[in-house]
Amino acid sequence: MANLLDEKVKFLEEKANDIRRSIVEMLLEAGSGHSAGPLGMADIFTLLYFHVLKHDPKNLGWPERDRVILSNGHICPVLYAAMAHSGYFPVEELKTLRKFGSRLQGHPHREWLPGIETSSGPLGSGLSQAVGMAIGNRMNDGQSDDKWFYCLMGDGELDCGQVWEAVMMAGRDKLHNIIGIIDRNNIQIDGFTEDIMPLDSLRDKFESFNWHVLEVDGHNFESVNDAIGQAQAMFSKPSVIIAHTIPGKGVEFMERKFEWHGKSPNANEAKEALNQLRTLGGKIKSEHE
Repeated sequence: MANLLDEKVKFLEEKANDIRRSIVEMLLEAGSGHSAGPLGMADIFTLLYFHVLKHDPKNLGWPERDRVILSNGHICPVLYAAMAHSGYFPVEELKTLRKFGSRLQGHPHREWLPGIETSSGPLGSGLSQAVGMAIGNRMNDGQSDDKWFYCLMGDGELDCGQVWEAVMMAGRDKLHNIIGIIDRNNIQIDGFTEDIMPLDSLRDKFESFNWHVLEVDGHNFESVNDAIGQAQAMFSKPSVIIAHTIPGKGVEFMERKFEWHGKSPNANEAKEALNQLRTLGGKIKSEHE
């Protein structure tokens, strides 16, 4: 994994801010959708699509591409925004989110939007899909090292038993080219995760099933990039990155509030959110001058 130079970090910070602005704009236009998770994961998706992934937006069927499996499909605004900003489709199309007939549905539909690897909606199924892909890849002429399978998961969906069935299987079969990334933002639609169904210690749980575990600040590009590099250097087991994030990151009145898990901003809220993100964008530029 290539190191991040200061100039690349500046580029990623600016791009993540652009993606957050697109998320707010598309949710406003849709009038429904999820705000907290997409804003909180903007940095990680920016890093993936603009630095980490082996992919080609102009050659969607490229066999050697890395695969992105979004398990918590309700945060798809950040996936769509990252894809649009990296050239998969026009940025203007983002404002069709959740519209009738749009390719950008409230949960990703693989057959409607080229570049989407899996359809998602029912929580807890993404890691099983990633495991199936990795096993299929291994069975294909015995090749297991030619691509990476990045499975993005929410912490709330770890309440689902199917996740742990997939965890057990990946650990047993030493599927080392699976890299799970957990959005550890500590909220779900009904409240805080530790009040609803305590998850910690996630590290102990995954390690007990033969996974390599890393924990990072999900908003620090260098830390996440280093963690992915460490995961790629692990050849005896799958890896999971527990990314501690702030839900609603970048919009002060949304940050750390579970009420914004499944809520979209109204016109006044969106205006204030966009003003805050514009101010943040100015700070990013000035800090790197």
